[in-house]
Amino acid sequence: MQEFYKILGLTENATDEEVEVAYRSLKEKYSNERFCEGEVGNIAARNLTKVETAYHEIIASRKKVNADNFYDNDYSDVEKFIRSGNIALAQERLDDFTDRDAEWHYLQSVIFYKKNWINESKKQLEIAISMDPHNQKYSESFSKLKQKMEYNDRQFRSENAYSQDANQQANRQMGGVDTNSCLSFCATWCCMDMLCSICCR
Repeated sequence: MQEFYKILGLTENATDEEVEVAYRSLKEKYSNERFCEGEVGNIAARNLTKVETAYHEIIASRKKVNADNFYDNDYSDVEKFIRSGNIALAQERLDDFTDRDAEWHYLQSVIFYKKNWINESKKQLEIAISMDPHNQKYSESFSKLKQKMEYNDRQFRSENAYSQDANQQANRQMGGVDTNSCLSFCATWCCMDMLCSICCR
């Protein structure tokens, strides 16, 4: 890229305005000289082509850098909204991206986690790891998420066991007899009583 700046008589630190001024000045100069007769015209024509090429390469390079910076800043905005708890706006900004790289899926995983959509969060994190398997941040997040899911599962099982035990205790009567067993005994006794009454008529 440095050679293109040299053609315009500039350094890579030149501002956009300086690039524009140098380009227009040299373009006007060589555009006039190319109509000269002999070698002077030929040299001017070749120089004009070099100036045009250099200018367009510099502009394209600067546009790419600006675009990359824009996307980086946009990711930073998404992270900022997540930290502030504005999940809806974070999702909106994230949806603006068409190039969904590993970091995109990681941030989507974080947003889903904030919404308490744990399974969806896990899926997005798995995609991020598959795209960038050596990323320590993704691996650590996945490990913590698995621990969270295992803890929730243990809590769920524990609460269910407690609920079942409480129901059993509620059904207990004096002497440790289950209500259901008592009802079954009573029903059997009634049937026997009815049969005896029929037989004894």
